[in-house]
Amino acid sequence: MDGCIPGCFPEHGARNFPPSFFMPDWLNAILLGLIEGLTEFIPVSSTGHLLIAEHWLGQQSEFFNVIIQPAAALALIPLFWNKLTRIAFGLDDPANRDLVAKLGVAFLITAAGGMIMKKMGLTLPKELAPIAWATLIGGIVIFAIESWNRGRPSTTRISWTLAIVFGLAQLVAIAFPGASRSGTTIMLAMALGMARPAATEFSFLLGIPTLFAAGAKELMDVLKEHHGEPVNWINVGLGALASLIAAFVVVRWLIRFVQGHSFNGFAVYRVLLGVALLVFVARGVTVPAVH
Repeated sequence: MDGCIPGCFPEHGARNFPPSFFMPDWLNAILLGLIEGLTEFIPVSSTGHLLIAEHWLGQQSEFFNVIIQPAAALALIPLFWNKLTRIAFGLDDPANRDLVAKLGVAFLITAAGGMIMKKMGLTLPKELAPIAWATLIGGIVIFAIESWNRGRPSTTRISWTLAIVFGLAQLVAIAFPGASRSGTTIMLAMALGMARPAATEFSFLLGIPTLFAAGAKELMDVLKEHHGEPVNWINVGLGALASLIAAFVVVRWLIRFVQGHSFNGFAVYRVLLGVALLVFVARGVTVPAVH
């Protein structure tokens, strides 16, 4: 999953601006929320895009960044409401129990792996170079998998192997900003023969517990570290609302898009963006350090 981005602020309402740049605080919050919502569920990496955007637009607080990601995940609930209610009230159906069990295994793999990575001291890179390389390589991988799958038979069945792969794929996205939680899970499942629409749906369903759990854990950590500090609730609310609305529009569109289109367009975008970012790196442009 694309993890939440820690900030480097003395209080929850503070913001760090790039040199010679300023915009209203509320507008910055809306733009960052839109970027989160627009990129969380397409295979381009919301974490990478937020880090890039914060370099030029300025950063909000840790609390803000922790809230806007689960706000995007809220968009999945109305879009999959019928599916979710059928599962919740139809557990007497073996197919529904099987789906819940596989979602549970994938989630537990991610949760356990994430805790192990944190205990090992592994942290999300904030520098521009790893984001650039992950973005570029991810685009190439999408091209390769789409090409590999052309003409090959696919399945909508979610095997236990695929469930495990989904869980492991989310760990890749935790470790590498730019890898993309949705992109990594969907593309690895497709590489193993899963149909694009089915892989997309399972990835989105898995995103609900994953993003909410990650958000809850990050929120507890932030509240513990910054207990008693003021919160700019207007900015948080604007960013969360922007993230929710943008995610709703994107996911609704993407569900239809994957029925008859490949991800090659996203691959082109990733390659171009990755190359552009590497040019910035070569010229000495860096994302401000996060402490």
